[in-house]
Amino acid sequence: MATAKKAAKKTAAKKPAAKKSAAKKPAAKKSAAKKPAAKKAPAAKRKPNEAFMKAMQPSSQLAAVVGNSPMPRTEVTKKIWDYIKKNKLQDGVNKRLINADDKLRAVFGGKNKVSMFEMTKLVSGHLK
Repeated sequence: MATAKKAAKKTAAKKPAAKKSAAKKPAAKKSAAKKPAAKKAPAAKRKPNEAFMKAMQPSSQLAAVVGNSPMPRTEVTKKIWDYIKKNKLQDGVNKRLINADDKLRAVFGGKNKVSMFEMTKLVSGHLK
């Protein structure tokens, strides 16, 4: 009889354990509670590079397009683009190309079409 009691205790002990595992609920999905991003303090205004702001004298060919007074590179670029847009020299099909007129052809080294990236390189050779 002692063995029967032990066997009954073992089975009784196993049943509650089985109920516990069956009674486990599936893990609930945690909602992703995101905190709002911390706002950074507004950064100080960016200081322009002094090399770009230094007034430079345009060559005589470039002066025909942008004017003869010394000005920073940024102003030279703005004035060239104003001239290109005013005279509709930007290529209709490929907007990255500039079709040179007589004044710009002198600046571009005799080339009829120049890409906008090549233009900056060619213009920098006309600034002293």
